[in-house]
Amino acid sequence: MTEREYRPPADAPRDEVPMTSLHPFDDDLEVYELKPRRSRLKLVLALVGLVLGLAAVLAVVAGWWVLRQVDPPGDPGAEVVVEIPEGYSTQQIASLLEDQGVITDATVFRWYVRSKGAGPFEAGRYSLQERSAMGDVVEALEAGGQFVGVPVTVPEGLTLGQAAARVQEELPRLSAERFLAATTSGQVRSAFQPSEVTSMEGLLFPDTYAVDDGMDETALLQVMVDQLDALATELGYSDAQARVGVSPYEALIVASLIQREAGVPQDAAKIARVIYNRLEQGMPLQIDATVVYALGGTAGSGPNGEVTFEDLEVDSPYNTYENAGLPPTPIALSGRAAMEAALDPAPGPWLFYVVTQPDGTHSFAETYDEHLANIRLAEQNGVR
Repeated sequence: MTEREYRPPADAPRDEVPMTSLHPFDDDLEVYELKPRRSRLKLVLALVGLVLGLAAVLAVVAGWWVLRQVDPPGDPGAEVVVEIPEGYSTQQIASLLEDQGVITDATVFRWYVRSKGAGPFEAGRYSLQERSAMGDVVEALEAGGQFVGVPVTVPEGLTLGQAAARVQEELPRLSAERFLAATTSGQVRSAFQPSEVTSMEGLLFPDTYAVDDGMDETALLQVMVDQLDALATELGYSDAQARVGVSPYEALIVASLIQREAGVPQDAAKIARVIYNRLEQGMPLQIDATVVYALGGTAGSGPNGEVTFEDLEVDSPYNTYENAGLPPTPIALSGRAAMEAALDPAPGPWLFYVVTQPDGTHSFAETYDEHLANIRLAEQNGVR
């Protein structure tokens, strides 16, 4: 017996549709299927609309709240004198400003500073107001604060001993001997200093520091180390292994080599690449600056301060002509440019470099024959 198909009569309800009759006996029987109700779809759409509406309201409320943090209603409050220590990062400054009521929210302030491309901000004493607009605070910080204390300048490229001597020279009430003693006291350590490393060579940042009457050698050392840690953190030294294949501390060693070797800033990233290329190939670094450090001086024993063949025989773990790999510690205080280059070496196949220009510019080579040609160029230019 076959299935029969029926159409509904003209007066059938609109939400009924016919379906095939399977009744075997009654040809006049018409069967109808009820169409699903639209109420469930309407409910879902209503819920979606409600969620979207709530999200929109929350977005408006959040935006309104952020704007009130950026620019609090009403006039600024009482004057507040804020002293920003040396080495403070933007995050530390934001927390300090929030604690003293200058801004209402440190997190929003950091976001605001980042969005404006502002900072880093200088240490000093700033006259600000409570509940200030963040734009006014950034403007005041970028203008610079009042320098508080006696300026002590420690240049880039000095060894730890030379830095201690410079501190005493700049401010005689501070002792180089006590400064060096503070570096081995254990009271001050860098966040990037491995537990087994006792030397603080290369872990101080070279800069001009404001030393007030209450600051002793240990306090100044702490500020200099904090400055180094803040910059290293900002530059991403914690990710050094992934970025350049060495530990954060080893990257600081590389930075010190670059600091002592790069005569001009544009050579720094290329020198970094030569160092990493040689390390990858297991070649000795053969860096003159490490030999000079091993000799305990500021130059080689040659008539113009160059490193001699006799110097290259010095028995020291810092002699990178005799020992493969990096020296055991940094050899100098590194500036920002050298620290940046150590984490961002220029791409290239170079394995050699030599100064070829009177201004200290190097020429770089991939092969030894190319290097010999660069040496002849240096001789022609009277720089070797």
